[in-house]
Amino acid sequence: MYCPYCKSKNTRVVDKRDNDVTNSIRRRRECEDCNKRFTTYERIEKVLLNICKRNGKTEEFNREKLKLGILKAVKKRNIPEEKLDELIDEIEQELMGMDTDAVKSVTIGNLVLKKLNAIDKLGALLFAAVYKEFDSLEEVEAELKRLSD
Repeated sequence: MYCPYCKSKNTRVVDKRDNDVTNSIRRRRECEDCNKRFTTYERIEKVLLNICKRNGKTEEFNREKLKLGILKAVKKRNIPEEKLDELIDEIEQELMGMDTDAVKSVTIGNLVLKKLNAIDKLGALLFAAVYKEFDSLEEVEAELKRLSD
């Protein structure tokens, strides 16, 4: 780390604080050559993840949009919001772990179905009804059978 005053590389960390709200680390540093202090911040750079929609459009991954979609489907189920946040965290981690910067929306939908099915089978069916846009009772029955297996 270079001192912003004298450009020396001879600096040391005097104090370090984690900020959970902004997911950053604040470091108070001191230059051992000019004895001046300065502050640096370290934070994780957001990884851009693009979603390829069914209609061919591409948009940036939006965690809140995913959460709203899930909440809309399971709003009448007694699933704690904390449990849904954990589910979304798991999905986001899986997406970030993929070797691509563009993921198909179908992949995300299938991940949600798989994880939601482990929590609440009826909630998963309700999500599938919205996500897969069923046109007939036979499609609903087929999805119900698939989720039951």
